[in-house]
Amino acid sequence: QVQLVESGGGSVQAGGSLRLSCVVFGDTYSPYCMGWFRQAPGKEREGAAIFYTGGGTPYYKDSVKGRFTISYDSAKNTLYLQMNSLKPEDTATYYCAADFRPAYCGSDRRGYNYWGPGTQVTVSS
Repeated sequence: QVQLVESGGGSVQAGGSLRLSCVVFGDTYSPYCMGWFRQAPGKEREGAAIFYTGGGTPYYKDSVKGRFTISYDSAKNTLYLQMNSLKPEDTATYYCAADFRPAYCGSDRRGYNYWGPGTQVTVSS
């Protein structure tokens, strides 16, 4: 049984930084693809940053480019999201997602079959 557990959320002022972590628990190999999604109240869940564990350039949603950095530590089976220069519009619940099928690695939430419970990020102006 695979479980994803996020940590690192919190409340910060605009311009501040947070680092999210997501640990993959379970007797399993590394996921094919992992990502950070976010969902603000009344809005759909959107892909913020996607990481293909086989290499290549990560995907970033336009609004977070240059401010967020996604990374993966295979030895720890942990995904990170470094968020700098945070803005009030970044306020959302952030979810870690993973998929082990070597078929898709993108920002469509339907491509992921494992999800964490989410961690809240609140940015005040």
